[in-house]
Amino acid sequence: MESYKPVMSFDEERARKDVDFRRGDEPEAVEFLAGIAGGGPALELGIGTGRIALPLAERGIRVDGVDLSTAMLEQLRARPGGERLSVTVGDLADVAVPGAYRLIYVVFNTFFNLLTQDDQVRCFRNVASHLTEDGVFVMETYTPAFLYRLRNDQYVDAESIQVDEVRIDVLRHDAATQVIEENHVSLSLEGIRLNPVVQRYAWPSELDLMAQIAGLRLKERCAGWTREPFNSASDTHVSMYGR
Repeated sequence: MESYKPVMSFDEERARKDVDFRRGDEPEAVEFLAGIAGGGPALELGIGTGRIALPLAERGIRVDGVDLSTAMLEQLRARPGGERLSVTVGDLADVAVPGAYRLIYVVFNTFFNLLTQDDQVRCFRNVASHLTEDGVFVMETYTPAFLYRLRNDQYVDAESIQVDEVRIDVLRHDAATQVIEENHVSLSLEGIRLNPVVQRYAWPSELDLMAQIAGLRLKERCAGWTREPFNSASDTHVSMYGR
């Protein structure tokens, strides 16, 4: 997508408008991550507005974060407890933080915002360098199986039709680069608003190989935060890597 920048995302648009984004799985995700973190500390890659980090910190776990979006981090700071989190502004592949962590995690497909395989491998390597010996790297992403259902590697979907606004999702897939270019288009009386997203997806098996390159291995994989069994019909997966 020409002129695209990683911070030009749908969630950042919500952050600018101070819209509190929730998916509904926050309690399960926090319970899952808290059980792995133990006494912590924990590091979230792509911490955003603190959807997961803030309730996790309320458990008494020290949570640090990395994010590129200053708009999202402003919202994080404005929320109760947000000022107590240590946050680094930067590319999540670089993990430019000191120290080691019992838990490092990245949720909601954020890992796929790294747009090349080299960047994704670099992220795994940097994560490995910041894990304690018994530390765990947890990743939540979608499985790309839905791509098989695309016609001509693209689709147009009516996400929402209301009296005063219509939202359309437009997507194009490049199988050679494993890149998805997507734009959420809002048409309303206020005008046209575009929310572009570009991602470089990876299959679970490719992620496992990236982990091996970084000196990690798959410890467990499930279909969601309540540890549903992962199988060929799973749309998402939560994968845990350690030494």
